[in-house]
Amino acid sequence: MTQTPIPRNSEDITIIMVNKINKFTLGFQEYDIRELVNHTEKLGQQLVIKQLKTNQIRKFLDAVKRLKSKLDKSEERDFNVIKDDLVLLRPQLAYAAARQQKNNKDLGPVAPFKQVLEAAIKQVDTTKDFDKFVQLVESIIAYHKAAGGQDQ
Repeated sequence: MTQTPIPRNSEDITIIMVNKINKFTLGFQEYDIRELVNHTEKLGQQLVIKQLKTNQIRKFLDAVKRLKSKLDKSEERDFNVIKDDLVLLRPQLAYAAARQQKNNKDLGPVAPFKQVLEAAIKQVDTTKDFDKFVQLVESIIAYHKAAGGQDQ
């Protein structure tokens, strides 16, 4: 799979990730893990620059963890057990982003996180897709923290 070049300007990483995700035809599992890690490193740095605080997205993170637990406890890890709950994470993202939006020009620190994860959620249709989605979320949070992201 061809690697998408990482831009020098971290502002572009959100657009690159969303465009890449939107082009998937077989679901989110298409995201090459090495590329996902490279992209999330840049996104984590961007979120720190935008001053995203972990507590601003805590409800979302907790919800993803609950879904993962629910899936793991289901018989044969049946994706249908969490499918509707996953889609309902989109309004949570929208609410978190809207609360942080300052005006039409400054969408706030949650906006890039929302844009990437909303595109990803739309591509999740199987357990394999969901597992890759969890890796995406965990990678973003890890790189956000590694780049100096704060909890409060």
